[in-house]
Amino acid sequence: MLNLLTQHPDQSRLIIFFAVLLIMAILEFLLPKRKVNAKRGIRWSSNIGIVVLDSIVARIILPTTTIAVALYADAKGLGLFNIIFQDSWLAIVLSILVLDLLIYGQHVVFHKISWLWRFHRMHHSDVHIDVTTGIRFHPVEIILSLLIKFAAILILGVPALAILLFEIILNATAMITHSNLSIPAWLDKLLRIIFVTPDMHRVHHSVHRNETDSNYGFNFSLWDRLFGTYIDQPKDTHEKMQIGINRFRDDREQYIDKLLTQPFREDTSRQ
Repeated sequence: MLNLLTQHPDQSRLIIFFAVLLIMAILEFLLPKRKVNAKRGIRWSSNIGIVVLDSIVARIILPTTTIAVALYADAKGLGLFNIIFQDSWLAIVLSILVLDLLIYGQHVVFHKISWLWRFHRMHHSDVHIDVTTGIRFHPVEIILSLLIKFAAILILGVPALAILLFEIILNATAMITHSNLSIPAWLDKLLRIIFVTPDMHRVHHSVHRNETDSNYGFNFSLWDRLFGTYIDQPKDTHEKMQIGINRFRDDREQYIDKLLTQPFREDTSRQ
């Protein structure tokens, strides 16, 4: 399995991406947590269109990949892990943990710095949260995220296998944690001891500012608990809570042209 992933990384990621998207879409239909009031056709076409555009823009502006950067760092002996571990599985495990912490920290920064929030808020302006919300990110945010990853890979010496596994896990969990999936309370409580669950992350998409500024984690719930950004449940309950940003609730705001221009329009308020 690992040989298949490393020999055909792009194809493997694409297959896993669509498999998770399809599985979660089916599960959402069978076991929905919340009633869907938003127009799915508009949202889904825009959200999927955004991820296609992200991929094209990223390849044009940054004609290299995180795996290529990792292979370069390995060949040159760059980075902490290349110096200390030298192809150890410990380096892979630590890399995944450190990268997850990095993504948590990046997420916090994108909320706290106003010009970065302008780009990230496109993700939060979705009026319903489901599997496609997990792939809805502005191209500028994607480019900035890749540059941060490139720097981290060079500084840490992240092994190519570690970055491949991390990106597959991150893409999958982003869709899972954003899914409109009903999970039994006892199972959710058990899972979130270690992992971010859909119920845990849904709080992050609340219209209430204090809830939006919580539960930043993508994979592991550890970071939110450790840094005091964890909120257990939304005050309005999962079924009744309002998702999104009040300023961008109109149906027209969910079209792809409006999503792309949203960061450049006047920001009258945080919400």
